[in-house]
Formats: sequence, structure tokens, C-alpha cells
Amino acid sequence: MKLKLIKNETDYAAAMARLSTLMAANPDAGSANENELELLALVIEDYERKIVPLVVPDPIEAILFRLDQAGLTRKDLIPYIGSAPKVSEVLARKRPLSLAMIRRLHQGLGIPADVLIGGAEVTESVLETPEIDYTRFPLKEMLDRGCFGSFTGNATRLKDYAEDLMRGFLRGLSPNPAEPVLMRAPLHQRGERRMDEAALLAWRLCVLKNARAIDLSRDYKKGVITARWLRELARLSAFQGGPKLAREYLARAGIALVIEPHFKGTYLDGAAMLDQGRPIVALTLRHDRLDNFWFVLLHELAHVARHLDESHPFFADDLDSPNKADRQEAEADEMAQEALLPQSEWATFASETNPTASTTQAFADRLGIDPAIVAGRVRHEQQNFRLLSRLLGQGQPSRQLVDQQGNP
Repeated sequence: MKLKLIKNETDYAAAMARLSTLMAANPDAGSANENELELLALVIEDYERKIVPLVVPDPIEAILFRLDQAGLTRKDLIPYIGSAPKVSEVLARKRPLSLAMIRRLHQGLGIPADVLIGGAEVTESVLETPEIDYTRFPLKEMLDRGCFGSFTGNATRLKDYAEDLMRGFLRGLSPNPAEPVLMRAPLHQRGERRMDEAALLAWRLCVLKNARAIDLSRDYKKGVITARWLRELARLSAFQGGPKLAREYLARAGIALVIEPHFKGTYLDGAAMLDQGRPIVALTLRHDRLDNFWFVLLHELAHVARHLDESHPFFADDLDSPNKADRQEAEADEMAQEALLPQSEWATFASETNPTASTTQAFADRLGIDPAIVAGRVRHEQQNFRLLSRLLGQGQPSRQLVDQQGNP
């Protein structure tokens, strides 16, 4: 008995011929020929497994077979697929089965879920009704931002495949894409207007995805953000391209700066968050002005310095709603303002009832900051948004940052 591994079609043909000869001989139990037959069968099976792809049962054929087996008609599929037109599209292979359809067909008609899902591994979470209503997410806005790849379809189709699309988007952001820990993480929300929680979560996930694509030069160390560090950051505002310099400054400290426009219903200016121990500062640039950029940036960095930890991993801020009763927000406001416009300096300047463009520019030059920051605070404190408009600057932060990040 001389057996060898099968390496090519010639070896395979010889092995099959020998197998046929042995089987025709009907060897006695325990004989050398029977042992050779059993070993040869294993060698052939191993080779076939390597070269012959597994036959994946066809989901549509499985559905049609089950209908025929149970004496059902296509009309009986409506409770599982959704409507007569949808049934026709699915059976004509013009519409893929959604996870919700697969779940109902498996539970209602007993068709194996792994067959319906196309041979992919089926986890228990796929078979269970999800706790999350995926249709509540801002699906159209997410589609427009490229979150769902090449998916095309109207609002109804988006809803039909909401779970599939969101699971695909979440893949890689969480070990368990079905019910990610992110969806249950506590958050601190500033503002009197309550944000749409699903829209806020979608924004947070977009931020995480973008932040993870940023290669930071070093790890963040708690304590790096000090009053002096913030003051040096504020002075970068005086340079052309200050927002870009700020992004680099944060990266050298191990902090990712992400620009992600807000979703409808979030009333969001910015947020500070933790991702596996790494701080992220995210800005929406809802008010795309330099004074707003610098204040929101330093406000979120103050949260990183004083409040952000594993028990408080997310701070979302609507700065149009001061919410002064919140101690943490008041601390962040104070720390940001002190870095931008030290109170000892501001008190003297603010005593002037009608600051002019020239006095405002001179004050900003003395502090080494962009005059837009001074003008913005004057306008805010006096609630007169016609003042000092010329000093707000022409360079929108979004235009300065878009070169370094795909989304403005």
C-alpha cells in the first residue's frame, strides 16, 4: 500500500481509479485492502475540499422549495416579506432579503437562517428581534455622507434596510455590531433643547469612524492640558491657517480633532469624547466663524482636561443654550474664556462701552490672538450682532480644515 498526497489532477485521477478498483473488490473487514480504501477515501476527500468550493444553498430556491413543501402560494409570503410587490421583487432577485425578512422567514416558515443569509455565519443576535429601532437614525443624511457605501434607494427602501445598513456601518466600531456598547454609553448633554438621541448617536459614530482614521504622533497623557497649554493654543489663532495649526497642536498631544457637521435635531456645536482611552474633540462648525471655532475648541478641551473619564465618556454641547446651572459646563466656559481672553485683561477692555474696530484690533494684538475672538465676545455680551462685523474674518474654519479631512 503506497499512499501519497494528491497534488494535481493527474494524482486525483489515479487515486479515483484505485478507489474504484478497491470498492469493486469488496475487501474483507480488517484486510490491507480495506485499510487502503479508508485511507485513500480520506486523502481524496481532503483534496476535494481544497479544490471544490462548498455549494451554498440558494436562498430563493430554499423559499420556493418551502412553499411547495407546505402547499403555500407566493401570497403567503406577504407577512414575512412585506407586500405583494416586494415578494415579486425578492423572488425575481431584484430585491435582496433584509435581515428583518430573514428573521421572519426563519421563525415563521422554519427555513434555516444560514441558508437565507447566503451561507454566512449566523449569530444569535441576528435571529433575535433587535432592541434598537434602526429606522430612527437619520438614514437619508447618513446616506448622503457616504455612510452606506453604494446603497441606492428612496426613503422607503432605506427604512426597509435600516438594520442591514446600520450593522454594516457599525462593523469595526464595536465588537458586537448588533447592540454596540456605544449605544448604551452614558452622555452629558448641555442645552435646554433635548437632542434627537438617534441623530446624536449617528453623529457620534461618524466622529469615531473619522477619528480612527487619524494617525496621531503620540499617546495622550492626562495632565498635558494646562492653562498655559491652552493659552499657547489660543495664540495660534493669530496666524494664517490657525485652525490647521490647532489640529497639529492637538495631534502632538495625542488628541484627535474631527470636523463633522451636525445632523438635524442635534443642536450641536461640539463634543468631547473618549475612544478606548484616546480623547477626541469634535466640532460641527454649525456657526462657521473663527470666534466660534476657537471658543468651542477650547471649551471641549476643558472638558477633556477636567471632566472626561471612563465614567463620563461623552460631553455634547449646544452652546446657544448656556445652561449656567451646570457646574461642569460653567467650569469649561471659564477655562476656555480665561485662555482666550484672561479676565484680568478683559475687565479693563470691557469697561469701554463702545469698542471700535481699531481698539479691538489693538487689544487682540496685545494678547496675541485673532481679533475675531475679541469681536465675538463683545457681540455676545452686548447681544448686538451688528457690532465689529468686519473683524470676524473672511476665512471660514471649515475651508481651512477640509484639506486635511474629507468631510468639512
